[in-house]
Amino acid sequence: MKKDSDLYKTLSKVSNELLFKEKNSKFYGQAFPVTTESDIKTFLEKVKSKHPQSNHVCYAWQLGVDVFRYIANDDGEPSNSAGMPIHGQIQSFEITNVLITVTRYFGGTKLGVGGLISAYRTTAKMTLQTSSIIEKRVKIDVQLNFPYTEINTVMRIIKKHRLPIKNQKMELDCQIVLSIAKSSLKNILPLFDTLQRVQTKVV
Repeated sequence: MKKDSDLYKTLSKVSNELLFKEKNSKFYGQAFPVTTESDIKTFLEKVKSKHPQSNHVCYAWQLGVDVFRYIANDDGEPSNSAGMPIHGQIQSFEITNVLITVTRYFGGTKLGVGGLISAYRTTAKMTLQTSSIIEKRVKIDVQLNFPYTEINTVMRIIKKHRLPIKNQKMELDCQIVLSIAKSSLKNILPLFDTLQRVQTKVV
């Protein structure tokens, strides 16, 4: 992802499973949009249950927009011959919040470390090439706290600038959480800061 930009690339949906063959070994690649490690665990369990007879289910994932976390797993293949080549394609496509699995069925002929690296990299690349990649905008949640007497003033600003409301609580003490594009924060926050009885907090 480019620095100083609030746009990032991710997947819009789970990709179709793709098959790549190398010397009778079969490599099944699939990509999943994820936002939490719980999502990742769920998808991994589904892949493993779908391929109970496979020799290896190797994978890599990356989470985050400004700060990235990632894991590359070789699942019994020689060190760095599977997980890292898969993660390398995540970096190459500049995509995040994604899990890529490559499930291998051994075909009887050893590929060697170089052959494995090439096969896992190629499968991951082909998988992303056939995936639905989209751009999303980094959103920041801003919480507004104010007395009910200020509701008209607050809602006037929200409607004028078409600010998306994530959730709201309308009582004597009101609370609204807005989801605002990161690049717009510097322009939107001052609109509420001028209101003495409205408190803003980035959450």
